[in-house]
Formats: sequence, C-alpha cells, structure tokens
Amino acid sequence: MTTVILCAAGNGTRAKLPENKVLHELNGMPVLCYSLSAFAPFADEILVACRKEDEKAVSPLLAQYENARTVTGGKTRTESVYNALKEAKGDVVLVHDAARPYATPELIKRVLESAQKTGSGVAAVAATDTVVLMGEDGYALPPRESVCLIQTPQGFAREPLLAAYEKAVKSGKTFTDDSGIYAAYVSPPTLVAGERENKKLTFAEDFLPCERVGFGVDTHAFEHQEEIDRGIARLNLNYITLGGVIIPSNRALKAHSDGDVPVHALMDALLSAANLRDIGYYFPDSDEKYRGISSMKLLAEVLDLVHGQGLAVKNVSISILCELPRLSPYIEQMRENLRAALGCENVAIAAGTNEKLGYIGEGRGITAYAMVLLTKQG
Repeated sequence: MTTVILCAAGNGTRAKLPENKVLHELNGMPVLCYSLSAFAPFADEILVACRKEDEKAVSPLLAQYENARTVTGGKTRTESVYNALKEAKGDVVLVHDAARPYATPELIKRVLESAQKTGSGVAAVAATDTVVLMGEDGYALPPRESVCLIQTPQGFAREPLLAAYEKAVKSGKTFTDDSGIYAAYVSPPTLVAGERENKKLTFAEDFLPCERVGFGVDTHAFEHQEEIDRGIARLNLNYITLGGVIIPSNRALKAHSDGDVPVHALMDALLSAANLRDIGYYFPDSDEKYRGISSMKLLAEVLDLVHGQGLAVKNVSISILCELPRLSPYIEQMRENLRAALGCENVAIAAGTNEKLGYIGEGRGITAYAMVLLTKQG
C-alpha cells in the first residue's frame, strides 16, 4: 500500500501572495490540484498536510479523490511530515512538495519503484552551476560533478522513515527535507533521476504563465520611381534584406534601418509575448544611430529584453507576402539565420504572393506576420 504525503502547510510570503501559494492559481488551476492529479494514480491514500486555517479551502479540492484527506501541518516542514507519517497507513510513502506542480508520471514511477526495491528513492538532478560552501573555516569549492540538487518526490519504507523522524523531532535539529533525515538516522538514500522541469514555486515570477504567445506584423513599401529620380531613395537599389539574407531586387524597401520586414514582425511578436513595448519605442526612426542598421542586431537587443523577463523562445512561425522578388530560394537560409539568432530550432517561414491583389499584388510593398511562443527559461 502506498501513501502520498503532499506538503502544503507553507504560505505565500516569499512569493508575495495573499494566500498559501498552493492555493494560488497557475494557468487557471490551484497549484495543489496539479500534484493531486499527478499522484492520484499511484496512491492508495493521499494525505495533504496543511495549516488549520487553510483546511476549508483545501478540502473542496480533495472532493473528487475518495482516498484523500487533510492532516494538520506543523510550524516546520519536519513537523508537518511527521504529523502525516503518524497517520499514514501505507508501507511505502511518497513525500512531495505540493508547490512542485510539474512532477511527471515517469518521475513518480521511478521514485516509487526505487522505494519499493531499496527502501528509498529520492529525485535529484546534477548541479549545472558552480556551488561554494561558506563557513567559519572559509570558502570551499566542491567539484561540481559531485554535487546534486535534491527534489521531491521522495519515497521511503514508512517504518524506517517514521523512526528517523521521531529521532529528528526529539533532537531539535533542523532538516530541510526527508532525505536529510533519512541519511542522518538510517542510511544514505538511493538517488534516482529527477527532472529539471520539476521546479518548486517559490517567488512571484515562478507563478507567471508557463508559456506566452505573441503576434507581430510589419509592412515596408518599395521606393517609388519618382523618389529614385529625385535622389531621395536609398543609393543601393539592387537588393533587399529579409530574414538576414541579402536578396537581389530591382528596388529597395523604404526603411530607416535595413527594412528587414520579417525580422521586424518577429521583434514585435517577441516584445508582445514578453509584455513589453513595441520596436518603435526601443528603436525610434528619429534616432540616427539606427539608420541603415542591421535588423539582426536589433533582434539581438530584443532577445536580451525577452531573456531579462526570464523567458526563452520555444517556437516561431513567420509568413511573408510579396509579389516580387521570388523568395523560395532564400527561405532555408532565413530559417538558419533566425534559428542561430534565437537559439531555437523550431522556426518556420512561409512565403506567398497576394494573387495580384492590393498593394502587395501590385508590387508596392511587402508584409510579414509573425507568431511566437515563449516559455520560462530553464
């Protein structure tokens, strides 16, 4: 029999929320519901350790699970899990932070199977940042390859874990999770592969939507013959630049920069998805430093702004409409340019005419549309 203990007795202090963070909505659903849904298929019993004042809000979320109920949490995580362990009926327990809503069935299964086979199973991922140990004796730098980041779920045989918790509570020592208590009073637990997406929601930015969609559109007109005759058109009239590719053309595009229509549409889509201002705000055509500038350079600045919001590009789709020149020979190079610039493989570009209709069909300009999908940076 397996008991799942969901630790939900925290609050929203660090996240600056007016409520317990596991009751806060994430993409339209309380955070706690994600863990309930993920663990229900593996549980014979679900115990949600929560504060007394949150029981009224938590209980309705458990209604669809016949085997789920609340347990009054303590002032610390250790006290909360200890309270739940004393009531657990399972011979194996899975302990999980309810503020980690992204645990997958594959991860839960790995932890459970390890606990059933070896008596313990703790999700962990290798550290990708350099870790230092600060103490009275100075500054220690452990080899990064020897450092792991511990996650939940953590699975254990119930009896040894309960005995360890009893010793931990009596000792008055501080522990941050179950693996530390198990290691201190039983033995080093078995580590299993965790998942980097299995993050704990802690700060306000962690509660932002996981994915954001942005739309952008841009149009540039071709220079008219009378402007060329009057000498006010660009001097270089034998090419246009689209997607960072120089394409032969008998007329240039009117622009303060290099007039890269699809890149301009892409930049606006990126800024829109990141809830930022448009490209005219950041790169006004009244500023001479942007005259003739490569739009790929401006794209790099836009990406810095997007990354500054904790976001990364996941998917891009661009559609270019023009009568001439013919773009099909240049599409793949455009895609490669944008893939490299964005650090994203999922870049699609389509090109078409406007069936001789309107300013596009009459060869008076080019329009591009862009859709982007941003996700939180890993």
